Amino acid sequence: MDTWSSILNVALAILATWRVTHLLAEEDGPFDSMLRLRAKLGTSQAGRMMDCFQCLSLWIAAPFTFMVTRSTWMWIPAWLALSGAACLLERLGRQPAEVQLQSPNFPPDGNDHDVLRSRQDGPEG
Repeated sequence: MDTWSSILNVALAILATWRVTHLLAEEDGPFDSMLRLRAKLGTSQAGRMMDCFQCLSLWIAAPFTFMVTRSTWMWIPAWLALSGAACLLERLGRQPAEVQLQSPNFPPDGNDHDVLRSRQDGPEG
């Protein structure tokens, strides 16, 4: 039972770190409160930190680290792990990139770029 409790604590700390970081860095928040906060902070050090999910996750993960470990020696690895897990969740949640197929006229006629130019004499052989 104690192992499951520890696993649950880690999972909750990871999700909480991601949620709070995402709210502060990416969302407008209730009644546009986060948007106004970011605007008020502007280009100050704190304002620039709120523009970077990875930077902000380090600071948000710090208090959640105490949920995960009480050991002084494990505090730094747990802190970095929570921030890293939140960053991984953020990457997983992004929309996939769209692939656009090139037109059949690629490269365009008259292209004098050495790498993209089609060979006029056919393939080497």
